[in-house]
Amino acid sequence: MSPHKEKLGLIAGNGKFPFLVLDAARAQGYDVVVAAIQEEAFPEIASHGAAAVHWLSLGELSKLIEMFQREGVRRAIMAGQVRHKQIFSSIRPDWRLAKMLLSLTTRNTDSLLGAVAKVLADEGITLEKSTWLLEPLLVKSGVLTGREPSEQERKNIEYGRAVARRLAEHDIGQTVVIAESACVAVEAMEGTDATIERAGQIMRSLHGDASTLSRSLTVVKVAKPNQDMRFDVPVIGVKTIEVMQAAGASCLALDAGKCLLLDGQKVIEAGNAAGVAIVAEGR
Repeated sequence: MSPHKEKLGLIAGNGKFPFLVLDAARAQGYDVVVAAIQEEAFPEIASHGAAAVHWLSLGELSKLIEMFQREGVRRAIMAGQVRHKQIFSSIRPDWRLAKMLLSLTTRNTDSLLGAVAKVLADEGITLEKSTWLLEPLLVKSGVLTGREPSEQERKNIEYGRAVARRLAEHDIGQTVVIAESACVAVEAMEGTDATIERAGQIMRSLHGDASTLSRSLTVVKVAKPNQDMRFDVPVIGVKTIEVMQAAGASCLALDAGKCLLLDGQKVIEAGNAAGVAIVAEGR
């Protein structure tokens, strides 16, 4: 290992996002020290060219800090999903995390991860924007697919954005699913894919009763009003399109410049193949 290289910590959750950060960091000359979250990270992260990989449980905040300090990490990135329900399920918090949890007045994503970032900062470890090395993957404004949204889909987007923004203000979730300007499902702890799947199930059950609602669903995913780009940045991948197709969703609306498109071209190709219109708009 080159002694002159700066070390970068990577706190890795699930999905492809941590792999992209790791590749980008190595391409820019960083030695990457991975803190892989046992409950979330893919096992393949261990053989992806990091300088070191340490597996830790979600509750082991002290172990994380001690490991980064031992490795000489002063800057870190948090990448990959940590499912909200995991945070509140069977993890056993160490003394440091327990103390932090007790100090919180609310337990939404921002307050939890913001408190973790503050603890890291107090220990001399700066948490960078999760998009810092991946700026080109932030979605650009405009219609990204071959098909533009229909008039009804545009109405769904307009209504969905209004609803999603209010939800995001309270850090409840970032995704809503709309049919004919009616809200079918909103995201809470279950995550985007599960929200879309639930919307599809609801529409199938309604159509069993000859519903007046069109079955075609529009998915709207927004950033929070003051999105902290260090964590919980909205992410879309090919799997999102697959889940939408299975649920009968025909349109996806995103926030330009605030949402990461993983494997961007593949997402657009998947959208085109599925007949899904993908559109991004600025604030």
